[in-house]
Amino acid sequence: MTITMQRDRGLTFRDLLNLDKLGPIDESGGFSELLDTPIVAFAGAAQGFNESGDIITETEDGFPLGQMWDEFQRTINIWNSQRNALTDPFTYDVKKNVEGVRYPEQEDFEEADEYGVPKGQRLGPPFKMGYDFKWWDLATRYTWRFLAETDAAQLRALHNQALEADNRLVFQRVMRAIFNDVTRIAEIDGVDVNVYPFYNGDTMVPPAWKLTTFSTGHEHYVTSGAGTVVSGDLDDLQGLLTEHGYSTVNGYQLLLFVNEAQGVTIRGFTRAGGAKYDFIPTANVGGGIILAANGGIIGAPTMVNLPGLMTIGSYGQFVIIEEAYIPAGYMLALASKGPNNIDNPVGIRVHEKAALRGLKLLKGAQHDYPLIDSYYSHAFGTGVRHRGAGAVMQISAAGSYTIPTAYQ
Repeated sequence: MTITMQRDRGLTFRDLLNLDKLGPIDESGGFSELLDTPIVAFAGAAQGFNESGDIITETEDGFPLGQMWDEFQRTINIWNSQRNALTDPFTYDVKKNVEGVRYPEQEDFEEADEYGVPKGQRLGPPFKMGYDFKWWDLATRYTWRFLAETDAAQLRALHNQALEADNRLVFQRVMRAIFNDVTRIAEIDGVDVNVYPFYNGDTMVPPAWKLTTFSTGHEHYVTSGAGTVVSGDLDDLQGLLTEHGYSTVNGYQLLLFVNEAQGVTIRGFTRAGGAKYDFIPTANVGGGIILAANGGIIGAPTMVNLPGLMTIGSYGQFVIIEEAYIPAGYMLALASKGPNNIDNPVGIRVHEKAALRGLKLLKGAQHDYPLIDSYYSHAFGTGVRHRGAGAVMQISAAGSYTIPTAYQ
């Protein structure tokens, strides 16, 4: 077929169809104008159609978008292999919505006879601890124009913002489980299950520890009775943990999280000033040895440093940590057995399927170009496992404990 066209108007649909060979047709109703319209007027993105040349496959500085997606997935895998520095020391991953947590009982030897069989050592009865579980997500949407004009550094910056948002999410949910003294309810398979805080005066009776027994109404959300923190407040918090067996002699590390407003005062606690212990600073705050009046050394800088945390020193069994996420006027005492240890006080509920645990970056609607309309997803829940392994004190002259606004 031979196509002829007028040089001044370009190729038209009339030329393409070679209508002169087809014979006369009805060109009424505007059809004539359509036949004589240059085909170039309908090409490419100018009319809302994406040609192969319109597809953006790399950033403005030449970094392939496919490689960027792979890079983001690798960094998320690394992210999931690490734990939140602030919550790591006192949390433990659990894979069930309801967990039977057992507390060790003290066992004593009994006098043996010639034919007797000694009783076996055993764990105490399980306490049913529940955990909530929710899906959380954050969308990241890019337009073609944005991807065409941005560089790889800006995409990485947005990705890093999402990672930090995930870090804050996990931390804030853990802090809400700790600072909120109200027992929550989680619906699990149509059944309401209690999600407990630390001991809050309810009917659960703590197990006995050595010669110490407990009754209902045991409380780990307390007030100080004064408007300024004093050394006795730290002694009281330490006692709330150690009376249940959570002490350094039993392999726990006692952590006290405080706001800088309280940390400044705590740094001045000394036995000479009436405190039960001396505050021993760390190298983080430029601490040195402490000398008695006669020149004898009574303390040296503690070497306890927790990665990602601002340890300022020690007092008694406590390692003192200053953290801006702790509300001013509150102190949080926790017993730790180390990262992700079964004896840690707070549980982070993860999905039963390993493939669905941690932060995920999921493809959007355009699977061939996964960065377009992608979103981050994280499914988890929280709950207290060991109710006696933590305590919160509000620095207040009067009244009962009030949940801080940030974690209501």
